[in-house]
Amino acid sequence: MSLKKISKIQPDKFEFNKINLEIANKTILNYPDGKQQSAVMALLYLAQRQNDNWIPLSAMKYIAKFLSMPYIKVYEVATFYTMYNLAPVGKYFFQICTTTPCMIRGSNKLVEVCKKNISKNESEISNNGKYSWMEVECLGACVNAPMLQINDDYYEDLDSEKLKEIIDKINNNKTPKPGSYRDRVNTEPEKIRKTLLGNKNA
Repeated sequence: MSLKKISKIQPDKFEFNKINLEIANKTILNYPDGKQQSAVMALLYLAQRQNDNWIPLSAMKYIAKFLSMPYIKVYEVATFYTMYNLAPVGKYFFQICTTTPCMIRGSNKLVEVCKKNISKNESEISNNGKYSWMEVECLGACVNAPMLQINDDYYEDLDSEKLKEIIDKINNNKTPKPGSYRDRVNTEPEKIRKTLLGNKNA
């Protein structure tokens, strides 16, 4: 798993647009007086969504001033949490879980699909500017492994063929359905097996 790198290309300026400025001010009201700096994570995420899914240094400086806190503290938060992207990503950002449960269930095959159909290297935007991918730590759906996240949606119970179908749908301007790709509801046993009622190999 590679380390996140800060983009060498940085915009000179960032500020919240009118809608996000209103959201930011409302967000701060959720915290007690004197604790407004606790909103830093929410504001970083807001900045990321406004800026094509990544956070430039100018946004960190803007948020530091917005919350009256040292820039280095905002920088520490942004660089610590994997939910924040510090360099441009594709319009469709694939995050592949390669932690142990997903690895055992074949996440390496999902990585190979991304290398073949998106870009050879992790965190590299595809030639058409539409995609990028990276390996990440646990996304919290271990029982539905292997799985990945595309932007805000989760795709579970995958294999290489199903992931290729997802990419093909996006290429054809269709929206792939999130959730299980083995037709499970949430984390129910496959084929409606009743695991405590005598079924073998459940």
